[in-house]
Amino acid sequence: MTFLAFQELVSKIEKIGLLGEKAHAEMSPLFRKENLKKVNWQNLTPRKAGVMVLFYPNKNQETNLVLILRKTYKGVHSAQVGFPGGKAELFDKDIKDTALRETYEEVGVLPQKVEIIRPLTEVYIPPSNFLMHPFLGYAKNPLNFIRQEEEVEAILEVKLQDFLATSSLITQKLSTSYAQNVEVPAFLLQNQIVWGATGMVLNEVKHLVKAAMLEL
Repeated sequence: MTFLAFQELVSKIEKIGLLGEKAHAEMSPLFRKENLKKVNWQNLTPRKAGVMVLFYPNKNQETNLVLILRKTYKGVHSAQVGFPGGKAELFDKDIKDTALRETYEEVGVLPQKVEIIRPLTEVYIPPSNFLMHPFLGYAKNPLNFIRQEEEVEAILEVKLQDFLATSSLITQKLSTSYAQNVEVPAFLLQNQIVWGATGMVLNEVKHLVKAAMLEL
């Protein structure tokens, strides 16, 4: 999809109702659903995180989405694909400010270059006890990313048309630090398995973009 065509969708994306839990459930691993039945996460006082689902034009004026591959470390999200973003700090004005600040820190995109389209449905992440607040945004011009070497292994530039393709949806068996040999719904993007909270948010975005395309 050309970036001009994507920009024509923005006003429609702003107004379409969010599918929220319905969209999330389509990409939610079975063990997540079982775990959430056992706890009331609101009582756990989760930490807040802000992340950015950021679209932008590549040099050919095609619409891209940026994701990051996190470094391998001793933690529950080691070597996983996610959005630029991170935990809220006391000096952040609000959670949107967190998402913009962390996007700058992790991939080098200045906050003033990002147009926020809308907030998306928040997602609770049990393994790390975070409540993730995603924001959908776009940059009007091609971006020169700068990788935060301490936390980001690689920056993944995904074409919107590849993300929207039916073939991007897969089922994958994997093991993590908190779940062994489990089958999960996922996206296959840039030869990376994208699942969990990131996959759930991406699914809501996919529904939004496709619904906006139907209104053209």
